[in-house]
Amino acid sequence: MNRSMKKIVIVGGGPAGMMASIRASQLTSNVILIEKNDVLGKKLLLTGNGRCNFTNSNNLEFFLKGYEKNGKFLKDAFKLLFNKDLINFFESRGLKTIIENDKRVFPHTNNAKSVCKILENELIKNNVKILLNKQLKDIIVENNKVKSIVLYDYSKINVDFLILATGGISYSFTGSNGEGIKIVEKLGHDIVPLRPGLVPLIIDKKNRGLLEGLSLKDVCINFDTKDKKIKTSIGDLLFTKNGISGPIILSISGQIIDLMNNKIKISISIDMLPYQNKIEVERDISNIIQNNPKKSISNVLKIKFPDRLIDYSMNVLDIDPFLKANQLKARQRKKIVAFLKSMKLDISGFESYEKAMITRGGISLKEINPRFMSSKKIKGLFFAGEMIDINGDSGGYNLQAAFSTGFLAGNNAGR
Repeated sequence: MNRSMKKIVIVGGGPAGMMASIRASQLTSNVILIEKNDVLGKKLLLTGNGRCNFTNSNNLEFFLKGYEKNGKFLKDAFKLLFNKDLINFFESRGLKTIIENDKRVFPHTNNAKSVCKILENELIKNNVKILLNKQLKDIIVENNKVKSIVLYDYSKINVDFLILATGGISYSFTGSNGEGIKIVEKLGHDIVPLRPGLVPLIIDKKNRGLLEGLSLKDVCINFDTKDKKIKTSIGDLLFTKNGISGPIILSISGQIIDLMNNKIKISISIDMLPYQNKIEVERDISNIIQNNPKKSISNVLKIKFPDRLIDYSMNVLDIDPFLKANQLKARQRKKIVAFLKSMKLDISGFESYEKAMITRGGISLKEINPRFMSSKKIKGLFFAGEMIDINGDSGGYNLQAAFSTGFLAGNNAGR
């Protein structure tokens, strides 16, 4: 087939779809990008709280560990476009980047719009035809090869190669409703059940909302079940209206959801001082009390810990907050230490897809060729981004996977 004559259609104007369109248009001239919204990158604009944490600067070996058991699938995509390549893509087009202490990479503008603008400019530069407010209805396959697509306005577009980058079902208010995954399933592809990922957890009703808005830095959490214990790394925790969130929770939420879906009860203990043992914590508290003997115990503890946490702890431990520090009994001091080293909560559920950052599950990797991002079942069909069964940790892993799989799909469709 004459390279300049073939028609490549990409469905989905998120990071994967835009990158696929850019790469394909660098190789051939007839590229169409279809997006159901009236703008491109609607979900991309929300990432990193609007700052757009588009990748992470960790090395490849570390990076692949950020995708649960499916990281190896991305090796070929990362060979073609990895974190340094992605950073260079934006910087060479005038968008400087910053790398934070946790190796998360952001545009120096701290604004996702600047990332979107670079991508949109590149689409225009490469003469990609962009169709907004158009939604995929069906894919027509003849003789086991993609022939055309049908849109909801009943228009039909013939294709030589089709790249699907329609996303999952998280943040459905952006238009993500999983329609691409449903269509692919009808075509005979296996779908790994969809579950929310990188999502806040809900705690027991009696404690729900009492600490809403409180943020704790550098804590460690133990998740306990009847048969299993899971310990997190040290990170930041945020109490929400319904439960707990923050990087340390989002990263582990997938494992917890899978356990809860199997009807396994889970409790947690929060170690607010993971760098100290109980003896060291008790010694520090005793020193604070000795230096402030006439102050109330709650005011003494608030010298070192957040006010709301101490108010909550006094209530939970049934200690009079107005008790003078030098009147605190040894058993009460030990109760405070135990609380700070192991604050107990029960997990009762998890938030919906509306609050999930990503969708776990999707098109089975067994049916995608990782060297090309092509379907093993239907010729001329490629996949990219969140709709495939790849889900990464928070910190830029999911956007890097989207850009890389999109680039690889566009590269192979365009060649």
